[in-house]
This record gives sequence, structure tokens and C-alpha cells, in this order.
Amino acid sequence: MKTSELNQAKNPDFMASYVALKRADCVARQTAIPTNTAIVVVKDGVLCRISAEELKQQEHA
Repeated sequence: MKTSELNQAKNPDFMASYVALKRADCVARQTAIPTNTAIVVVKDGVLCRISAEELKQQEHA
């Protein structure tokens, strides 16, 4: 489901799932930096590995 579809969902659990995913993303990034661990995300249907160094750079941008 796309973000716009989640926002228009009739089921409140679907709408809340977007907020939960954003929160999990934030926690994963905050954990990865001090532990020097990469995270894996899907961008445009492709798995992408983001190193802790890249996450630090994104955080300061």
C-alpha cells in the first residue's frame, strides 16, 4: 500500500501502521549509528544497504 492509500483506509489499523513504520524506521536509524551497523531499506522496489556513516551524514543534512 502507498502512503496515500493508507491515509484513506477505512480500517484504523491500516492508518496507524504508517505511523508505526515511521517510528520503527527512526529507532532503527538511531540504533544503527552508535553500533556502527548498516540498515537495509527498500527504495523503488530495490533493496539498499545504508551504512552507519551514510546515516550520520543524512542526520546532519
